[in-house]
Amino acid sequence: MNSATLRITEAELQGKRIDLRIRDGHVIELGRSLAALPGETLLAARGGAVLPGLHDHHIHLYALAATAASIQCGPPSVRIAAELAAALAAARPATGTHDTASAWLRGIGYHESVAGDLDRTHLDRIVVDRPLRIQHRSGKLWMLNSAAIERIDLQRFAALDGVETDVAGCVTGRLFRLDAWLRERMQAGAPVEPFPDLTHISTQLLSHGVTGLTDTTAHNGAVHLRAFERAIACGQLAQRLCLMGTLDLPASTHPRIQRGALKLLLDDAELPEFDTFCGHIARAHEQQRAVAVHCVTRTELVFTLAAFAASGSCRGDRIEHAGITPDDALPLLHSAGLCVVTQPNFITERGDQYLLDNPIDELHLLYRVASLLRHGIAVGGSTDAPFGAADPWAAMRAAVNRQTATGQQIGPQEAVSAEQALALFTSPAWAPGDAPRRIEVGGNADLCLLDRPWAEARTRLRAEDVRATVSDGELRYLRSN
Repeated sequence: MNSATLRITEAELQGKRIDLRIRDGHVIELGRSLAALPGETLLAARGGAVLPGLHDHHIHLYALAATAASIQCGPPSVRIAAELAAALAAARPATGTHDTASAWLRGIGYHESVAGDLDRTHLDRIVVDRPLRIQHRSGKLWMLNSAAIERIDLQRFAALDGVETDVAGCVTGRLFRLDAWLRERMQAGAPVEPFPDLTHISTQLLSHGVTGLTDTTAHNGAVHLRAFERAIACGQLAQRLCLMGTLDLPASTHPRIQRGALKLLLDDAELPEFDTFCGHIARAHEQQRAVAVHCVTRTELVFTLAAFAASGSCRGDRIEHAGITPDDALPLLHSAGLCVVTQPNFITERGDQYLLDNPIDELHLLYRVASLLRHGIAVGGSTDAPFGAADPWAAMRAAVNRQTATGQQIGPQEAVSAEQALALFTSPAWAPGDAPRRIEVGGNADLCLLDRPWAEARTRLRAEDVRATVSDGELRYLRSN
């Protein structure tokens, strides 16, 4: 925490010009023309709107950091099989630079529209001499070539849940929901791979005005908590953090980390035993923890609503994504008191593919916002980075215009105002969709300062309008021009 004093002058707050004085991580004074104090830092807002710092309610930080060393294998960068082969070939280092035969290739963002369903046979036609793993853009599937299969001795684990095999019992190289297990196998007998450095990611998010994050990675446990604590202590991570994870995830004593919900994953092709799933919810509630359930499909949402009806719900229980929300689910979500954390950015990023894959009469059910709000359901906004672009302003724009990358609209009746879109990203970490956080005396000094008044910024909703970001009272980002 920074004990120095920061004074922001002539900021627009709720339509009025005002000065703010900040010390020890809090706003200590609001008023017109505050007198200067010796030694304080001055930031002239010049009429730019000051907002509560943005909070991304669903993100995967270490996966996002790992994308810097990954190959984009899906749209919009890669759209056909030939482009996939070219992208993988271009990522291979020149012979002799290091032990190329032992270095893994890591691809991300794959969608079957590029080259169909990939398995070891398909991947061996592209890369045969190096271990290759490609992640589906949904995040739930890894696809490995034969070199990778041999490297981790996958055939020995053919009976493991999530390892796909053919009719002869041979592994296909397709691994479902086995991220943590795959990481452990890759490290077996080798030096432990350190967690990626978060400095670049944190800086990028600060430039977007983001001061808070909820990491929703399901396998987060004690090891991940300690890694995040170290990242904050050494200055890699400037944002406050709400950390979801397993039932065994311990609470943190760090003032900028709070333990979040138990994260439960679902796949409608292989739903868990109902009573077992309800038991997970009950045990989380016994720990005074909320439950967050991954629900992309209609089936997953219906299953989850039934489970909460049987188990009971508590404040903070939430639906992640709500990729498809039928009309008859709306009153059930409201009566259960569940909030929804959704990603309107997918309408832009994936919308043109949605137009091809979904019946026209169901398009309005995708990543809804307005209907949820009309039914009194709390809605929080997020990007799901790295599975979506880590730009909350782009998600806000998509919530307002509901446009695909080519400009077509999906579910225009689900569009919201710019103020409602901003509210998706300014509610508290522990209560997505609650009333937006207020800038007030005594409140945390987590602020996003724009370079223009809100009346103008609301028509743009652009990250480049962010001029400065204050996190925990400290000026952590200031645009150079």
